Amino acid sequence: MTTTAPFGRALCAMITPFTEEGALDLDGAQRLADHLVSHGCDGLVLSGTTGESPTTTDAEKAALVEAVREAVGDRASVVTGVGTADTRHTVELARQAEKAGADGVLVVSPYYSRPPQDALEEHFRTVADASGLPVALYDIPGRTGTRIESDTMIRLAEHPRIVAVKDCSYDLLAAQKVLSCTELAYYAGCDEHNLALYAVGGAGYISTVANVVPSELRAVLDAFEAGDTPVSARLQQRATPLIELMMSAGLPGTVTTKALLNELGLPAGTVRAPLRPAGRETVDGLLAAYEELTAG
Repeated sequence: MTTTAPFGRALCAMITPFTEEGALDLDGAQRLADHLVSHGCDGLVLSGTTGESPTTTDAEKAALVEAVREAVGDRASVVTGVGTADTRHTVELARQAEKAGADGVLVVSPYYSRPPQDALEEHFRTVADASGLPVALYDIPGRTGTRIESDTMIRLAEHPRIVAVKDCSYDLLAAQKVLSCTELAYYAGCDEHNLALYAVGGAGYISTVANVVPSELRAVLDAFEAGDTPVSARLQQRATPLIELMMSAGLPGTVTTKALLNELGLPAGTVRAPLRPAGRETVDGLLAAYEELTAG
C-alpha cells in the first residue's frame, strides 16, 4: 500500500505552556507554535501526553486549539488530543475540537478500564462518527494498559475518517503488518524509532523531542527522502543522547522538555501536579546534550 502523510511528516507533540502560577499561557503557546513551524514542523499535536492533557480542562483544550490555529494559520496542521477513559466525553471533545478549528484529532485507547478489543473498536468508531475530522489512533499500551491489536487496526482502517496511527507500541513487526495491508499513516511516537519506522513505510513522526530540536529531527527525514541513507542514519544517531536523556532517563518527557525550553528562553513555564519540575542536575545534563547536538 502507498502511505500518505495526512498531517505532514514532521509533527511536534507540543507542550502546553503555563505561567509560573500554573495558568494556561495562550500567548506563550502562540509564540512556541510559530517558532516550531518556522523551524521545520509540518504539524502540531496539542493536548497529548506531552501537552499534559490529563490536567487541562475542556475549555483550556479548546482555547489552545483556537490560539494555535490563529498563530500558524495554514502553514501547519493542528491536531488535538481528545482521548479520555469515557467514550461520551471523548465524543464531546472531538466535536469541540472541530468547532475550535482543528484539522484532526488524536484518540488514545481508553485507559484504566482496559476494554476488550471489540469494545475498543466500537469506541474508536463512535468517536470517528461524531465529527467530520480525520482521526489518528494513539497506541501507547505502556500508559493505557490496552494494546490496539493489529487485526483491530486493520478493521478500523476501513472507516473513512480513521486515517493515521501514532505508534508507541515498540512493535515494528506489528506496524509493518498493518502498513502492508492498509493505507493508515503510521507516525512514530517514540523518537528512537523516527527513522526506523519511516524507512519501512511510516508517514513521519509525532515527536516530543521536536519541541527543542525541530530542525535537527526534520533533517533525518529530509536526508532519507533525498536518498542519502547513511547521512540520515548518522543524524538519527547523533540525536540519540538527547533523545535518551529526554525520554528514557526516569522523568516524563513533559518535564524534561519544559526544563530545556525554559533554559532556551522559549515559552514553557511550570508543569502541573502531580508532575514536578526537573532538578538542576538534570537540567544541566539536558542542556549539555542539547548543546552537543546543535553545535556546528
